Amino acid sequence: MKKNPSRNVHFSKDPSDLLDEINASIDVDQRLYKEDISGSIAHAKMLGKQKIISKKDSDRLVKGLKSIQTDIDKNKVKFSRSLEDIHMNIENLLLKKIGKVAEKLHTARSRNDQVVTDLKLWIKNNSVELDKELKNFQKTLIKISEKNVDTIMPGYTHLQIAQPVTLAHHLLAYVEMIGRDRSRLKDCIYRLDENPLGSAALAGTSYPIDRMYTTKELGFREPTRNAMDSVSDRDFAIEFIFSLSLIGVHLSRMAEEIILWSNQQFNFIFLPDELSTGSSIMPQKKNPDGAELVRAKASLIIGNLGTILNILKGLPLSYSKDLQDDKNLIFNSYDNLLLSLKVINEILSKSKFNKLKMKEVVENSDSTATDLANWLVQNLNYTFRDAYKTTGTIVDYCSKKKLNLGQLTLEELQSFDKKININAKKLLSATDSVVIKSSFGGTSPKNTKKMIKFVIKKYLK
Repeated sequence: MKKNPSRNVHFSKDPSDLLDEINASIDVDQRLYKEDISGSIAHAKMLGKQKIISKKDSDRLVKGLKSIQTDIDKNKVKFSRSLEDIHMNIENLLLKKIGKVAEKLHTARSRNDQVVTDLKLWIKNNSVELDKELKNFQKTLIKISEKNVDTIMPGYTHLQIAQPVTLAHHLLAYVEMIGRDRSRLKDCIYRLDENPLGSAALAGTSYPIDRMYTTKELGFREPTRNAMDSVSDRDFAIEFIFSLSLIGVHLSRMAEEIILWSNQQFNFIFLPDELSTGSSIMPQKKNPDGAELVRAKASLIIGNLGTILNILKGLPLSYSKDLQDDKNLIFNSYDNLLLSLKVINEILSKSKFNKLKMKEVVENSDSTATDLANWLVQNLNYTFRDAYKTTGTIVDYCSKKKLNLGQLTLEELQSFDKKININAKKLLSATDSVVIKSSFGGTSPKNTKKMIKFVIKKYLK
C-alpha cells in the first residue's frame, strides 16, 4: 500500500496504530469527495491557465479527476484509512490513474485551504436541499391553515388556556418561524460564500495564482482576503450549526405540541398509524415516537453547537488538527435536522385534527374573560384595571357556581353591573371572540385569510 505522501522523509518511523486511529478522517470526510474533486479541477485549470504547469498537464489532471469522480459515483473505489483523508485518497487515486503528473496537482495549495474550500462548498450545495425541505414544511403548514381558518382552538400561555384562537393562526406562527430560519440560512450562506482556495497553508503563495479565476469556477462570490484567517476560520461552520440548531428548536416545539395534542387529555389530533408505535406490554398504546425523537434530535444538534464552539475557543492562529472534527459535527447536525424536518412534515400532513374537541375545550373555559373586560372599557367607560377587577369577580362567581362565562345568563351578568347588555354576553362566545381579534396580526378569520395569501407570496412563490 502506498505510504501517505504527507509523511515527509524526516519521519524515521511510520505513525503508530493509535495515531492512525485518532488521525484518520476518511470515514467522515469521504462525503466531501465531489467538492474536493471540484476544487481540484478548478485549481488544476488555474495552474494551466497561469502557466504554473503546462496546459497538457493541466488537461490530464482535469480528465483524471473527472474519471475518479465517475468511479466513486459508481462505487468502484475503496478509500484507504492509511491515507488519512479524502484529499490524500483522491491524490493517490489520481497518481494510479495518470502517473507522476498527479503530483503536480498540489502545487500552490495546502490541505489547509483545500479542506476549508471543500467544506464551504458542501454546506452551500446541501443548503439547497435543506431550504427545499423547509419550504415544503411551510407548504404543509399553509395547506392545513387554508382548511382551518375558522377552526376554533384554545390559545395557551404558561400552558394554561388563555384566549380562543384558530388552528390556522396557530400553525401560521410556525410558518413565520421557518421563514426566519430560511432567511438566517440564506444570510449564513452569503457570509461563507468567499473562496479560501489559494490561501495555501496560512501565508499565501509565491506562485502567480489567479484566485479570481478559481472563485468564478467554483461559484463563490469573492475570494477571502487574509490567508491566515482563511485557513483557521470556522465561523461559517459555527453559524451553520447554529442555524440548524434553531431550526431544530422550532421543530422540537412543534413536536412537543404534537405530543401534547395527541395525549388523551388533550385529544386534539389523531396521529397516523404508520408514524406511531405501540407498546411491548400495553396493547392500547399509540405512542408519538416520531415526534419524541424529533424533540431529542434537537438536543443533539444543540450539543454539536456547544462542541464546535468549545473546539474553536482555545485555538491559536492558524490551523490546528482540532478543526478536523468540524466535519463530523456538521454532517451529524445536518443529517439529524433533515431527517427531523421530513418526519415532522409527514406527521402533520397525515394527521387529522379533532375540531369538535378543540372547540369544546374553549367553550368549557373562561377564555373570553379578556373580551368581557375590553367590552366594559369600550362601552361603559371603565378603566382597564377596573374592568379587569370586575371581570375577575365574575370569573370567581363562575368558579364557585361551577359554570363557565358562556353559561351565564344576562341577569347574572347584570348583577355585577346593570349596564351590561346582550352585546356583552355575545362576546363570551369563542367564535365571536375570534372574529373581533381584527388587529394586524390577530387571529380573526378575515386577517388570517389575508395572511395566508401573504405568506404564499412571500415564501412559496
